[in-house]
Amino acid sequence: MTPFKMTRRKALTGAAALPLTAAMAPLAQAGAPMMGAAPATANRVVLGGFEVTTMLAGTRPVENPQQIFGLNVSEDAFATASEAANIPTDVAQFFFTPTIVNTGSELVLFDTGLNPDGITGALAAAGYTPDQVDVVVLTHMHGDHIGGIAGDAGVTFPNARYVTGAAEFDAWSQTDNEGFQGKVAPLAEQMTMLDDGGSVASGITAMAAFGHTPGHMTYMLESEGEQLLIAADFANHYVWSLAYPDWEVRFDMDKAAAAATRRRVLGMLAADKIPFVGYHMPFPGTGFVEADGDGFRYVPTSYQLML
Repeated sequence: MTPFKMTRRKALTGAAALPLTAAMAPLAQAGAPMMGAAPATANRVVLGGFEVTTMLAGTRPVENPQQIFGLNVSEDAFATASEAANIPTDVAQFFFTPTIVNTGSELVLFDTGLNPDGITGALAAAGYTPDQVDVVVLTHMHGDHIGGIAGDAGVTFPNARYVTGAAEFDAWSQTDNEGFQGKVAPLAEQMTMLDDGGSVASGITAMAAFGHTPGHMTYMLESEGEQLLIAADFANHYVWSLAYPDWEVRFDMDKAAAAATRRRVLGMLAADKIPFVGYHMPFPGTGFVEADGDGFRYVPTSYQLML
């Protein structure tokens, strides 16, 4: 067989024989469009016989974070701490992470996000519908936790019963807060009020964590010997709240009590090696706590809760 030999003339002739669009394809082809950041919106893990799904109901950048965190420290101290953690001082990314727990007999939702559209969209991304929710637990009454419970169309979860802390409900009942009075107060007769140690359902226990609000609650999940804390807002940032638990936070209503609660809960999580879901931790919001000098260090989960 005579070997094929490509000459310059054959190459040019072959190219000329191609359709113009094919010949020019490499030159005419545009780059793929920029699509922007796209974080995951749902993360499901297993805890004994429970399924625990964290849902990203919203995220946004917030400028000037020292107007929120570290109110009682200098700009230099805040900048030094931020630089050591490789995070900027001029902007922070906020996350809003309701959690839904399937106990095998009930679907329990912890907090409802900023608005009905946000929570229903988050539920859909996780594979659920609002009518499937059996229990709605409100850890506290700040607007980013109660906003999705009801809207112009009425209640968002038509088949649910409601649970919250008794001290929290009583405290907000004495205010004229529009969100509470418009969305939560009308559900009072359907609301179960819990004290420290009260039970939401089998394996879900209320734990007082007052300070951020007057009756702020965390909730311990326990199934088949495994534990996880639904921690809500006892700590609001993975560095500025954990590494520096005594730093004052704008949204903590009783700042001294909130700092004492942070140290107590963080100490428990570190000592007992219990994972937690933080409502404002970087999504998917699950992590462990390690003691670190006078503070603590946030350790995001990897595959521990998948096993």
